[in-house]
Amino acid sequence: MINITFSILLIIIGICLGLVINYFISSFRLNLTSKKIDDMLNKAHETIEKEKNIIEDKQKEEFRQIKIDLENEIKEKKEELKITEKKLLQREENIDKREEMHQKRENNLDERETKLENKQNQILIDKSKVEELKKEQEEKLIEISGLSRKKAKDILLNKIKEEMNKEIYSYMKSEEDKAKLEASEKAKEILISSMQRYSADIASDQTVTVVDIPNDDMKGRLIGREGRNIRTIESVTGVDLIIDDTPEAVVVSSFDPYRREIAKKTLEDLIDDGRIHPSRIEEIYDKVSREMHQKTLDLGNEVIKELGINDIDSNLVEFLGKLHFRTSYGQNVLNHSKEVAYLSGLIAEELKEDVIIARRAGLLHDIGKAIDHDVEGSHVELGVMLAKKYNENDIVINAIASHHGDTEATYNISQIVAIADSISASRPGARNDTLENYIKRLGELESVTKDIEGVVKTYALQAGRELRVIVNPESVTDQDSYKIAREVKEKIEKTMKYPGTIKIAVVRELRAEEEAK
Repeated sequence: MINITFSILLIIIGICLGLVINYFISSFRLNLTSKKIDDMLNKAHETIEKEKNIIEDKQKEEFRQIKIDLENEIKEKKEELKITEKKLLQREENIDKREEMHQKRENNLDERETKLENKQNQILIDKSKVEELKKEQEEKLIEISGLSRKKAKDILLNKIKEEMNKEIYSYMKSEEDKAKLEASEKAKEILISSMQRYSADIASDQTVTVVDIPNDDMKGRLIGREGRNIRTIESVTGVDLIIDDTPEAVVVSSFDPYRREIAKKTLEDLIDDGRIHPSRIEEIYDKVSREMHQKTLDLGNEVIKELGINDIDSNLVEFLGKLHFRTSYGQNVLNHSKEVAYLSGLIAEELKEDVIIARRAGLLHDIGKAIDHDVEGSHVELGVMLAKKYNENDIVINAIASHHGDTEATYNISQIVAIADSISASRPGARNDTLENYIKRLGELESVTKDIEGVVKTYALQAGRELRVIVNPESVTDQDSYKIAREVKEKIEKTMKYPGTIKIAVVRELRAEEEAK
């Protein structure tokens, strides 16, 4: 029992000691913690003080800088205000000066207005005096001349009218001559330049329709037994063969030059081959037809390449090649078309027009002649039809339609093509012209003046390049001569087709004759 009590007492003592020790330990720890907290607070206070000082220094520096900037800005504003003030003062001075000038001008204007009013009044007074003097002079003139005012006025007007007519006709003639001279010189310059830059052979190509044969035996073989060979040749080629007494020659006759050329080549190949019978004739004809088709394409392509023209339909190229076998007045149509294309391009270049379109229009202007033997219609109508069918340019179509004057030329290039066509056709040696046509043309030219009053006789000179008109000097005055010349010119331009220009000379000669006996 005592042991138990002692044990319990020891336990209680141990617990008490533990509590006391724990209290002291806790107090010690609390003191340590308090010290740490105090140290941390002190450090925090010191840090805050330092930061505060730094911030205050920064604020002071910023404030100082702001103050400096504001002072500088205030100085600048003051300088600007001073400059503005000076400008305003100058403007005020200028305005004052202007006001003074305006005031002076107003004063001057008032003075001028006053002077003008005085002058106007004086003029009205003088005018009334002049009217009175005029009336007095008219009355005196009527008394002296014995003519009324109306009669005198009519005489004066007639005299003035006559003088004015003379002056008007003289002025018109002078201006017309001047304009003609300038236009003629410019046109000559362009045409001569174009013609000099393009040169072509003077002699024209002729389509040969005579086939030479080596001997009469070959002529007999061409005829064949009972004429079967010649009938076969005529049927497949579409031409007529004229075999007469002419030695060593056969004449090929056909209205179509392309067929005539195929027939000629077929005959030459048959003669070279020596085997002449119907099947061989057809075989040679087929071969020659293919060769001619290729030749026409080659000829067309060669011309197109030479002129630098692109995008022409292959069918038009073939028709161009066919023009090589077509002639007009002895002139090879393909060479003529090529020549017109070159001349059109050169003239277009001088006039700042499209050279390629001008060449294209010049090349295709006679394309209708490639089919005018096979299709009914003029070569102009057929050419327009082909150009539209193969989608040619509107300028090209109009050039084809108007190059003979059948349609109005609505484009400059159309007129250029017509001029180039005239140059190519009228140059020396280009075409064959019969004497009958030449005489007929001169007769038509001379008959233009038959309905003009006062014309006695008309002569066509210089191969139709000059028309000399003789007038009656008693019924035609000098001024009437100018009228007649203009009337003849207009009639020729309206009723006749002619290449180049025609000079018109009206001759009025007065002769006084007497006979001494």
